[in-house]
Amino acid sequence: PDGKWAVNTSETTNMLHWIDTSTNQLVDNTLVDQRPRHVEFNKDSTLLWASSEIGGTVSVVDVEKREIINTLNFKIKGVHPDKVQPVGIKLSSDGKYAFVALGPANHIAVVDAKTYEVLDYLLVGRRVWHMAFNLDESRLLTTNGVSGDVSVIDVDSLKVIKSIKVGRYPWGVVVAP
Repeated sequence: PDGKWAVNTSETTNMLHWIDTSTNQLVDNTLVDQRPRHVEFNKDSTLLWASSEIGGTVSVVDVEKREIINTLNFKIKGVHPDKVQPVGIKLSSDGKYAFVALGPANHIAVVDAKTYEVLDYLLVGRRVWHMAFNLDESRLLTTNGVSGDVSVIDVDSLKVIKSIKVGRYPWGVVVAP
C-alpha cells in the first residue's frame, strides 16, 4: 500500500523476491515453504502474508526486516493434509481478519490477523482459489474453480450465505463501484 515494494512469488525457488520500486532493483529474497502463490500486504505495509500452496502454509513476514515472524498451518477435520493448499489471501482493512483460500480443501480459513490463531474453517465450493470483498467489506466472495461458482460469506457472522453459479473454472473476482 505504501508503494515501496513489489514482491514476486517464485514457485520454483520457494522465495519471495523483494523489488525496490524506486530503483526497480531486486534487493532481497525471503525463503518460504514450497510453491508460494500469492502475497498480500496489510493496510500499513508493515506485514506481508504469503501463501505456499504445496507447503500448505502461510508465512507472515515483517516487511522492514523481510523475515518470517509467523507460519500458519491448517488442519481441517476430515480433510487430508495434502488437500490443504493455500492460494488466495484477503486481509480485512480493519486489521481484524485474514481469510485464506485453501484450494482443494474446499474451505476458507478465518484467521485472527493479530494473534494468527485460526478461528474457523468455512466450507465453500470446490477448489477455492481467490477472494474479494464487496465495497463495504460486509461480504467476501470466493471463486470456486471446480464447482464453477462463487460463494458469498457474511463477514459479520462468518457464515457462507449462498453460492452463485458463474461458469467454468472461476479463478479470481473483482468488485468495482
